[in-house]
Amino acid sequence: MAEREGAAARSGLLQSIKHLAGNLLGAAQTRLEILATEIEEERVRLEQLLLVALAAAFCLAMGIVLCVALVVVYYWDTHRLAAVGMLAAAFLAAGVVFGLILRDKAKTRPKPFAITRGELAKDRAMLRGPQA
Repeated sequence: MAEREGAAARSGLLQSIKHLAGNLLGAAQTRLEILATEIEEERVRLEQLLLVALAAAFCLAMGIVLCVALVVVYYWDTHRLAAVGMLAAAFLAAGVVFGLILRDKAKTRPKPFAITRGELAKDRAMLRGPQA
């Protein structure tokens, strides 16, 4: 009879270990799926951002070239060198400003995978249990 109780206890312990392992694997799978989703969302966001940026850059470049041509043609007989010099200075200043904005945005970007990190921190806190 003691053997049956020992076998039942071992079987119950084995079932508990299997159940715990299944739960841990399920939690790990969920976290990996969240991470994969975040990676995919970030990739799509970057692709969209790049396409819009390229379209905007192309349109702005065309507009700028046409504006420069208009100003130079307008002042061709009187102040063509001054017009070209002023436009060149304006474009250089705008380039510096945009470069500074780009540098600032690159430094202040959000941390990647914030949701996944948060979920893993919650899991770690839950596994540690209440601290006395």
